[in-house]
Amino acid sequence: MNDKVIEVREVWKIFGDRAAEALAAIRRDGLDKAEVLERFEAVVGVRNVSFDVHAGEIFCIMGLSGSGKSTLVRHVNRLIEPTQGQILINGEDVGALAPEELRALRAGRIGMVFQNMALLPHRTVRDNIAFALELRDADTFTRHQTADRVIETVSLQGYGDRMPRELSGGMQQRVGLARALAADPEILLMDEPFSALDPLIRRGLQDEFLALSRTMRKTTIFITHDLDEAIRMGSRIAIMKDGEVVQIGTPEHIVTHPADDYVADFVKGISRLKLVFAHTIMEPPEKYGQEHGDPPDAEHWPRAGPEADLDSLVNLAVGEDRPIAVRSDGGRLVGIVTKDALLRGIQGEA
Repeated sequence: MNDKVIEVREVWKIFGDRAAEALAAIRRDGLDKAEVLERFEAVVGVRNVSFDVHAGEIFCIMGLSGSGKSTLVRHVNRLIEPTQGQILINGEDVGALAPEELRALRAGRIGMVFQNMALLPHRTVRDNIAFALELRDADTFTRHQTADRVIETVSLQGYGDRMPRELSGGMQQRVGLARALAADPEILLMDEPFSALDPLIRRGLQDEFLALSRTMRKTTIFITHDLDEAIRMGSRIAIMKDGEVVQIGTPEHIVTHPADDYVADFVKGISRLKLVFAHTIMEPPEKYGQEHGDPPDAEHWPRAGPEADLDSLVNLAVGEDRPIAVRSDGGRLVGIVTKDALLRGIQGEA
């Protein structure tokens, strides 16, 4: 079954009066971003980007300032029109939607959370959250009932009648998230929602959103410039540079197999202990001379599952001379982790 919710197909965005001419020259001559700016006074915001986002996935797009990540995400709900390319939502071409269809998509199926929440200062928390429902002509009872339910979801009980100025930055960010959730959208677009917050508040909101994501199963595109945040939040990560996606993969894959020196520079300071797993560093049982059956004493070895991380494997290996037996849920020996393999994994040679 196809579970693709968002499909981005060969999307380009070039800003400037000569965008079409610049695109033709890029395709013909392979111009880079600086050359396009010099020859056409045009800026390449997004360069031939394609990816899919699956149902319930948190797909992180990560890059430095100017990499094109925020420009890219605004194509999904057509706040920005592509120079060329296609965005599909559940197989429907967003670019082909009539104005009223596009408004319905934004109001009911896609929620967006920005770094700057732009809460309405003259409205209470409850009324800020209910504003999207008000635009859909929901009655007052439905609006307030929905808002109160979402207030509880984001742990703002007792603050429904407060004004935004009475809230901390982290609480205001919760209001923004609640406002996006009130319409019960299938898709969330989150553009650096926590980046302006203090580290402890930021981590707390990350935890809360991850918990919400596990229960609500919203398909999410999460924009960040922070690799630690991307690794913590993302099911998969797309790393952007100069408008291009240079690598897409799971956090483990990106840390263990960076696509180029640019990605390698990003990940070199990341701890691998929670990101690399037994299935990546284990060796086949056959290497130990057993074509059929387990090694003779393997039943007495420390045991771990294929998804055990390096941190837990290190704890198993402390004070232990025997290797670690990696077993499936059914108990079958699927691999062996020696201390040498464990050290190589920690050092980045897995």
